[in-house]
Amino acid sequence: MTLGRIWARLKFWPSSLAWRTGLVLLLGFSLIQAIGLGVHVLNQIEVNGIVAERAIATRDGALYRPVVSAPKPLRTQIVAEANGVAGDRVSLDPVPPYSGTFTLPLPTRQIIQGSLLAFPMPDFLQPRQVVMRGTTAPSTTILSFELPDGGWLTVQSPFRPRPPWEQPGFASAFLVMFALGALLIFWGVVRLTAPVRTLAAAAEQLGRDIAHAPSLPEGGATEIATAAIAFNTMAARIRRFVEDRTFLLTAIGHDLRTPITRLRLRAEFLDDDAQREKILADLDELEAMLTSTIAFGRDVAQTEASVPVDLAILLRTVIDETADIAPAASARLAYQGPDHITIRGRPLSLKRAFANLIGNAVKYGQSARVSLHQAERHTLRVDIEDDGPGVPPGELERVFEPFRRLETSRNRETGGLGLGLAIARNAIRAHGGDITLANRPGGKGLIASVYLPE
Repeated sequence: MTLGRIWARLKFWPSSLAWRTGLVLLLGFSLIQAIGLGVHVLNQIEVNGIVAERAIATRDGALYRPVVSAPKPLRTQIVAEANGVAGDRVSLDPVPPYSGTFTLPLPTRQIIQGSLLAFPMPDFLQPRQVVMRGTTAPSTTILSFELPDGGWLTVQSPFRPRPPWEQPGFASAFLVMFALGALLIFWGVVRLTAPVRTLAAAAEQLGRDIAHAPSLPEGGATEIATAAIAFNTMAARIRRFVEDRTFLLTAIGHDLRTPITRLRLRAEFLDDDAQREKILADLDELEAMLTSTIAFGRDVAQTEASVPVDLAILLRTVIDETADIAPAASARLAYQGPDHITIRGRPLSLKRAFANLIGNAVKYGQSARVSLHQAERHTLRVDIEDDGPGVPPGELERVFEPFRRLETSRNRETGGLGLGLAIARNAIRAHGGDITLANRPGGKGLIASVYLPE
């Protein structure tokens, strides 16, 4: 298993690029901090050991001078008074006390010897020799001075250099440095990834509103500026493509309406009533196809501006207009939901989308029960239920394709043009929402669910 897959399986691993980058940098910073702290602690332990050794040598040297200078009867009293000071064990021994488990290392002996030299005294008071030994359990430094007139002065001092972490402010200083470093890392990461969030928001806005999507600022780091320039160029090309397609469809529609009108006028003068009705029906179908195709292209262009829209009133208006068009189904049209709820959107585009959905429910299911409610936080859901035959499970998504019809005949009255759901989904997705279809439980009827951001 690769390292990437291991990271992907970790539940605490965040999905945000800023958090991921910040955590990676924080881990690296923590490792560097740990290494630096370890080096500092080891160095400080060595320094504290040297300080402790010098303190022991200084204390023992300061004790040796009054002992060697005092008459022998007073030496015992001086040793007794010094015994226990700073944890030292002081004794006068008649023989060389070669106690201890090891001889102190040369650097340690040199440090102690140098500290003893700080106490100048006459030659006749100088110790004949100094034996430096130690023990490890417990850690003890043992200095034995051979007195000029015989005997030995032995001082056993506990060797306990103060650990760095016991020093005042050590932990707080480390925590403050770590916190400041972490804050600096995350501040920098947030600043560096801000253009990525801006790019994502611009892409989302471009998908919702091609005509009014703002351009990205083309400044900042070289890579960010290059990405912004590429995005703006892409957006301009998409906008130009949509505008050209809309213009083309409009031009075709305008040019085709004239010959359609001429054919309609000529058909009116036909003597054969049956033939005339067939030609007029074909012309009606052709004009309807032309109108729907132009409407589909116009919806993709999204030239309408976004304004506050009362969705509840819009739904009730569409239901009332549908009841006027299909009075036979008016008794089976119903709305359930709040009286007022406002969103930001394009009213004509939304109205066309819901008119298509409710119209399909009435046309194929002879009813339309519309309900508006909160789906989740900041998301509204509109359910449109009918009592029709439903849609085969394999076609629930394919029916949104342009010109996709479940009814295979060429009869527009029974199958439509296959653009209604495509227009509706394009309109809803342009608002940041979506449409899903599902068959009702029991196998009779269809539920069209529309999700819109609140």
